[in-house]
Amino acid sequence: MERTVAKTAFANVLVNTLIANVTTSFLWFALTFWVYIETQSVLATGIIGGAYMLFIAFFAMIFGTIVDRHRKHTVMLLSSVVSAVAFLLAGVLYVWQPESAILDLGGPWFWAFSLLILFGGVIEQMRNIALSTTVTLLVPADKRANANGLVGTVQGLAFLVTSVFSGLSIGFLGMGWTLGIAIVAMVLTFVHLLFIRIPEGTPTPDPEAASALDFRGSVAAIRLAPGLFALIIFSTFNNLIGGVYMALMDPYGLTLFDAQTWGFALAFASTGFLIGGGVVAKFGLGKKPMRTLLLVVIAMGLLGSVFMLREWWPLYVVGMWIYMALVPPVEAAEQTVIQKVVRFDRQGRVFGVAAAMEAAAAPVTAFLIAPIAEFAVIPYMESRAGQEQWGWLLGDGDARGIALICLFAGLVMVVVGTLAFFTRSYRKLTDLYANAPEQDLPGDGADAEGTDAEGTDELSTGGAASDDVDAVAPSVSPLDAPAPVRGTPPEVPDARR
Repeated sequence: MERTVAKTAFANVLVNTLIANVTTSFLWFALTFWVYIETQSVLATGIIGGAYMLFIAFFAMIFGTIVDRHRKHTVMLLSSVVSAVAFLLAGVLYVWQPESAILDLGGPWFWAFSLLILFGGVIEQMRNIALSTTVTLLVPADKRANANGLVGTVQGLAFLVTSVFSGLSIGFLGMGWTLGIAIVAMVLTFVHLLFIRIPEGTPTPDPEAASALDFRGSVAAIRLAPGLFALIIFSTFNNLIGGVYMALMDPYGLTLFDAQTWGFALAFASTGFLIGGGVVAKFGLGKKPMRTLLLVVIAMGLLGSVFMLREWWPLYVVGMWIYMALVPPVEAAEQTVIQKVVRFDRQGRVFGVAAAMEAAAAPVTAFLIAPIAEFAVIPYMESRAGQEQWGWLLGDGDARGIALICLFAGLVMVVVGTLAFFTRSYRKLTDLYANAPEQDLPGDGADAEGTDAEGTDELSTGGAASDDVDAVAPSVSPLDAPAPVRGTPPEVPDARR
């Protein structure tokens, strides 16, 4: 009985996350496409991407505290409501003001419109934090890497569908209809959530968490796990480099393709998410997920430094496909480590701190790289001096400045990932993960949704419900789950991060 409850809850949460991620990333992608097509400004797209990550950095720790204080189902409902309201307000603004006013980068309506859409998307991060803690609640420790791989597969499927329909929607329907589709989809997400039951108890209030921004409690939880802070710092630096690709990926792609074709190219590349997540779901991350993480990061750096060496669309699209296939193992490794070495009642805050620090890095890069690319590197590479100095390596084309930036960003990632193997923090965290005892997860049968006290306890401790997540895996496979309306990132773990 308990196993069935866990399987059903996990499957429903993943499907709902798919719909929600599809909706928010669909509108975020569409906004980026629309602004670049109408303004041809790399600076504008860089600011939009940077603002998204800056919002996450600002709110993530608050989101983590909210997740720890409330039932995960309640948190997900709140996320859906706030996103729907934000998108609805953006729709009202779009109807009220002419497109020329909204597309005026120097006017207030562009910023109001963009910020409403971005805020509606950022709230999705609260759902993602809740999902990470729900994996801890429903899945035993030795199978959480596989479950995190399933999450990556679902998010990859969402990114694939988003990539296609964002480009098609902007190309054929325009921004108005795109907004309407997003509003309706988010309402459907909320309705679907009303029928989901997660077997969980009411969280016990943490007496040490006096405010909504429980930074002290988060730091205390991180310090109890030697080496965990170093992992978050490394992921933050990885996102710092990833901000380069976030700022420049769309401008480069839209140089090679029109909006509709670029959407299909992104859709093909995003199938890499499905493959990467599927591999993790099937085989896990090995006994040392930290080692897996560093090896994959080094591979991502090598790839990022070469997939723009020539302005050939096959090189770029195949390179993006491989890059995206490497993203799920990195995300799953960090989540798996945190889920095992951090107390359950503080995991929301730790995931919040990690999201805040990692997200804060990307805007720094995006805000710096976008103007540097537009006003310095791109003009330099279009000059005779730039072509003579770098033409032997980067060839000819309209976006050689972007290629030069990505070349050096990838090489930096390779160097830092290699050096991390030799740090004491890496050795400590690897040992801690290997020797961490199984947690006793709290359950409150009187208040749990859809279960009794005994069932909740067994689910929480990985008892009867946790012999094997393979029992869960078939029911949550994207192939078996009901087809969504059609979820990176943005948050979608996203190739943009």
